[in-house]
Amino acid sequence: QLGVQFAIVVPDVDESPHPGERAVDYVGRIAAAKVQAVAAPPDALVIAADTTVEIDGDILVKPADNADAAGMLRRLSARTHQVHTGVALRRGADHADEVVTSLVTFSPLTPAMIEWYVATGEPLDKAGAYALQGAGGAFVDRVRGSVSNIVGLPLATVVRLAHGLGVDLL
Repeated sequence: QLGVQFAIVVPDVDESPHPGERAVDYVGRIAAAKVQAVAAPPDALVIAADTTVEIDGDILVKPADNADAAGMLRRLSARTHQVHTGVALRRGADHADEVVTSLVTFSPLTPAMIEWYVATGEPLDKAGAYALQGAGGAFVDRVRGSVSNIVGLPLATVVRLAHGLGVDLL
């Protein structure tokens, strides 16, 4: 969206939550591990992020299967949950990081709606079993906070943190 050229590097990082780990700590830890795991020239800006959904203090990672996805969607139905994204940037030895939180309220979901959405396959690769930018957006009644955060990369935060590291993305 910013018109910045980039390369995608998938770092080898264990993304499992630690027992009792808070969601905001979890995404911050994973983003920091990812940004450190990427080899890059000293002047390159490395950006890493990790997003999760939290409800009732529980971390909802990517669902294991269709039944897990349906269970997550039932929990989110007609309720407000938090979407946390940990963002970490590194340029040489300098780094900056932050966790951004947005609130998402779902409309009430019927069993038929959940069955239809799970059948699309979209929920299986998404934290919390939905994608705001996809068909799952039909379930979102309202958002408070950064919409780009919910999609997985809070752009305003990335631009601000990059500027602090001497890189202007705009």
